[in-house]
Amino acid sequence: MRPIAVYHEHPDWFRPLFTELERRGLPYVRLDAAAHRYDPFERSLPYSLVVNRASPSAYLRGHGQSTFHTLHWLKHLERLGVPVVNGSKIYGFELSKAVQLDALAELGLPAPRSVVINDPSLAVDAATDLRYPVLVKANIGGSGAGITKYETAEALSKSVAAGQVQLGIDDVALVQEAAPLRDGHITRVETLNGKYLYAINVYPATGSFDLCPADACQTTSGVELVGAACAVDAVKTGLRVEGYEPPAEIIAQVEEISRFCGLDIGGIEYLVDDRDGKHYFYDINALSNFVADAPNVVGFDPWTNFVDYLEARIASSAVEVGA
Repeated sequence: MRPIAVYHEHPDWFRPLFTELERRGLPYVRLDAAAHRYDPFERSLPYSLVVNRASPSAYLRGHGQSTFHTLHWLKHLERLGVPVVNGSKIYGFELSKAVQLDALAELGLPAPRSVVINDPSLAVDAATDLRYPVLVKANIGGSGAGITKYETAEALSKSVAAGQVQLGIDDVALVQEAAPLRDGHITRVETLNGKYLYAINVYPATGSFDLCPADACQTTSGVELVGAACAVDAVKTGLRVEGYEPPAEIIAQVEEISRFCGLDIGGIEYLVDDRDGKHYFYDINALSNFVADAPNVVGFDPWTNFVDYLEARIASSAVEVGA
């Protein structure tokens, strides 16, 4: 069997994946997305499957060079017919919150009212028909980065005048209504192969937009924790998670989003606006490192399900090649 290639740049997030691959005796190689090259004229690659685990938040770790290089390489792999988990289609959605909103609009699904801008001077006018507070949210973010909340138009105007409004690494941002969260949490629904896997409610720390249940847990010095330690220390950071079963209607909508966007594995997040009691989808996340201490939080180990899926993809690809 040719090895599975796991393409990623974070040194710790995927240790559980590597552990499960090794437990099953599946050959794999780790490819560093932050220092990667390819030949556009090559005709084949020695991998049975490429698992894309690149993160849009890589620039926060000094690896911004991976962001668009990854998109180019995924398209190259697809041209060669190499099987890819989370290919260029979903990665394109991952790189643009604006495009995510277009997908939700195409599907007729609810999302927070938003306006897309490419210059900070437009922020105040963009918010004219929105309810305050509003968020100015970087189009390419990750782990809550690039989001600032403004309680009033005056506060936003002052920030613009002071040159403090930043749009992110592609100079595009959303001006978006910031809904008060019903019961103080958002809900993250994980899907695998277009199907519901599990869901959790995430209770963010006060004033924080970092809602990732795995990588948000940090020590006071900012060092990221992973694995079971994260679940233990989460309370100290103000982040709390709990297993949850969404209504069947929402699960069906999440699965529809997943299939529409080509999401092989990832999380789709929604909130319930405390003003009207309705749910709104606001993030389609193709990088899923799963909730820490999953067996205790959701009752099973999703990494096992993920590797089951990888083995099935390899077997399916082998059959197609044989045919």
